[in-house]
Amino acid sequence: MERLDTNYKISKIMQKEEVQKATRMSERLKAMEKDLTLEKPLGKAKERLCTNIVDSVNDIWPYIQVTFEQIHLIKLATEAIWKVKIELCEMLEEATRIIQFLNAKNRYKLQELGIDDRIDTILKVKRVLSKRNLMQSVE
Repeated sequence: MERLDTNYKISKIMQKEEVQKATRMSERLKAMEKDLTLEKPLGKAKERLCTNIVDSVNDIWPYIQVTFEQIHLIKLATEAIWKVKIELCEMLEEATRIIQFLNAKNRYKLQELGIDDRIDTILKVKRVLSKRNLMQSVE
């Protein structure tokens, strides 16, 4: 009986060892399957890719900000050009009338109005025409 007990205990120990061996092999098999499915390499590749994208965006972000600032400045400049253009268009009609008025009067009538030099006054008025031409070339 003693011998039977000893054999039984030995078989139990061997069975336990076999179960542990099978568990270790199962765990190793799972690890190998993970390696075969490329989870680790793909995870590392994704991580590197995300890091590279973030670094690239950080590198070009100042240029993006400058671009938006330039777009804003262009918008402001365009609005200013349109305001000046509208003002010059209104002044253009007035300038034309003033030049016709000055050309229609003689020197004595102009002196009565306080205009001593007709040519100088006409040149000042023609500056409006020059500014209008400049604004058209700016566009």
